[in-house]
Amino acid sequence: MNTTPQVLVRRPVWAAWPTVSPRWLGALAVLMFAMTIPMTRLANGSVEAPQLPPLFVAVGRGAIAGLLAMAYLWAVRAARPAKAQWPLLAGVVLGAVLIFPLCMGWAVRVVPAAHAAVIVGLLPMCTAALASWWLGQRPGLAFWLAGAVGSTLVLMFALGVARAHGADHWVSADAWLVVAMLGASLAYVAGAALSRQMPAAQAISWALVAALPVTLPTAAWSWPTEAVSWQAWGAFAYVAVISTWLGFFAWYAALARDPMRVSQLQLMQPFTSIALSVLVLQEAVDASTWLVAGAVLLVVIWGQHAARREMKQ
Repeated sequence: MNTTPQVLVRRPVWAAWPTVSPRWLGALAVLMFAMTIPMTRLANGSVEAPQLPPLFVAVGRGAIAGLLAMAYLWAVRAARPAKAQWPLLAGVVLGAVLIFPLCMGWAVRVVPAAHAAVIVGLLPMCTAALASWWLGQRPGLAFWLAGAVGSTLVLMFALGVARAHGADHWVSADAWLVVAMLGASLAYVAGAALSRQMPAAQAISWALVAALPVTLPTAAWSWPTEAVSWQAWGAFAYVAVISTWLGFFAWYAALARDPMRVSQLQLMQPFTSIALSVLVLQEAVDASTWLVAGAVLLVVIWGQHAARREMKQ
């Protein structure tokens, strides 16, 4: 007779995620991330009507998320990362916790959220290119052609908008957005690699905790001294809890399983952000924006089908 006690292990909610299609997880994450730029704009305000300091929003979101992540890791009794995993964690910290929020935050003080969303729309191609090298993925020509067409559409749209509005003074802001995009790409691929070695929720959580020695004191130092609206504080809470922490639970889990096809889903994110910018910020968006959004959506579908066919061969 077996006298070994049976231990009942409760499976957390995210343990069921491997049974969910990575494309559905990726789509959920894209929807959560699509609010990041409009909410950051709402939290920061504009040059004419400032709200929270951009530096505080950028590091404060990491500090709040880091404290939540610390509590989560303690609650699940997560094992400490192995020595070999720290370079990947450093990539997540550098890209997602520091470079992206800092550069994007400074940029949206200058340019509208809809414009910023279009520039960051180049992220899927950058992520796919880095993932193909780092994670050993080798998609076929059709996949890359779809990504190139989608990225070209996004770039042409951004240039057309800038030309139509005579926005030459936005060039420096656009440069910051490009750097932000590169930082996000680094964080996505490093996080996807890390999520193959530990649960996705723990991957982003350990990165946020590792960044606390930087984010927490910097947030305290840059704490706003002027009164700001409750809407700005609400937007800050969103980017801290959802954009910086919970959104990555689904995103890293999806990227770890299917990085090439999931990264293509982000071609829809800038246009989702544009729609949300209209609803949340009442920004004016012309009909050409929706035409380009439809064209990019078709390109995403094309890329998805191409990748699926190539995987079956």
